[in-house]
Amino acid sequence: MDDLATHLKELEEKLFEPSVRASRDMLTALLSRDFREIGSSGRLYTFDVIVPALLTEQRTGTSRGEFFETRRLAEHIALVTYRAIHTDVAGSERRTLRSSIWRLEEDGHWRMLFHQGTVIA
Repeated sequence: MDDLATHLKELEEKLFEPSVRASRDMLTALLSRDFREIGSSGRLYTFDVIVPALLTEQRTGTSRGEFFETRRLAEHIALVTYRAIHTDVAGSERRTLRSSIWRLEEDGHWRMLFHQGTVIA
């Protein structure tokens, strides 16, 4: 389980990287075609909506995660929870609680199936 937790943490952290968020190939490698996200706005995003949005995103600042926990829900399904901190160029921080469901797909790669972020004080 430690190897899986480390692997999924690395995959989550890749999604913080601007170069990954700007690459259709990388996003396709990390997100399942069945992907769904409930954003902190409450809006639902699908794979076909989120990928183009990320490709044109003009995000500034840096993001990092902390307090990662992984729970296997089934043989090929895992839940990752953590806190994300985004720091903008002015130094202001935005903190969110994050949860992601990852699925081991038929090609042998783990891909994110579901994600939700909730803003915290």
